Amino acid sequence: MSAALPFETIVARLRAAGCVFAEDEARLLLEASAEEASAEEAGAEEGARSSTALEQLVRRRVAGEPLEHLLGWAEFDGLRIAVGPGVFVPRRRTVFLVASAVPFVRPGAVVVDLCCGTGAVGAAILARSPEPLELWASDLDPAAVASAQQNLGAGRVLEGDLFEPLPARLAGRVDVLVVNAPYVPTDAIRTMPPEARLHEAHVALDGGDDGLDLHRRIAREAPHWLAPGARLLIETSRSQAKRTEGLLADAGLTTRIRRSAAFDATVVVAERPGTARSRLGA
Repeated sequence: MSAALPFETIVARLRAAGCVFAEDEARLLLEASAEEASAEEAGAEEGARSSTALEQLVRRRVAGEPLEHLLGWAEFDGLRIAVGPGVFVPRRRTVFLVASAVPFVRPGAVVVDLCCGTGAVGAAILARSPEPLELWASDLDPAAVASAQQNLGAGRVLEGDLFEPLPARLAGRVDVLVVNAPYVPTDAIRTMPPEARLHEAHVALDGGDDGLDLHRRIAREAPHWLAPGARLLIETSRSQAKRTEGLLADAGLTTRIRRSAAFDATVVVAERPGTARSRLGA
């Protein structure tokens, strides 16, 4: 700990800036600054470098940068997920999407994490599910793809618009499709916290006029990729859930809405009618 910037001072500055968990954030910033200084060079001036790095981190956090961008990682479902600058930070509520999907993942399943961002959902499914598992992820944002490749491996993550970059051989073979596409209405983005509104890619937030532009496209295109008996699980808001469900039902899928009070999260689960294919050797 640097004597030039005591723990109590850091906590006070963070609390004054509105950080609810100021003590926890102060500890994490202290650790990050020490790691940064050690990575640069060991030696007699390490303490001074650590102090300088810490001051920079605290200033940036007080100015409103997301803690996860400063640390370079976010905690998600017990995992440390790499998060690059400007990339959408995985939210705690999205753990409910993971928990809803995992019961449908069988050994040998083909799983696609669409609009993957950091790949946090895919990484959590991998951590929770039995092997072997064929996982693919895609996102339009190059910075998000770079983070997802750190979390999932370069071979699993593809850059492109929705289903477009997926291998053609996956058509009709996807067993579980998980989606956390942007669903914030365009006009509502200005009401979001500055951490998101100013520091996360706009493309990761904007769902169009009513927030459902991407949900419409996914509903139209998903049946082409889903195997018979496959599940599509998509995060949405409580107020939009009925409309998201209707889009998927109109595409010929059997639907239901799941709600978690604990996570304050809503997921629509849709199933393609038919008999599920054999997961192994298919």
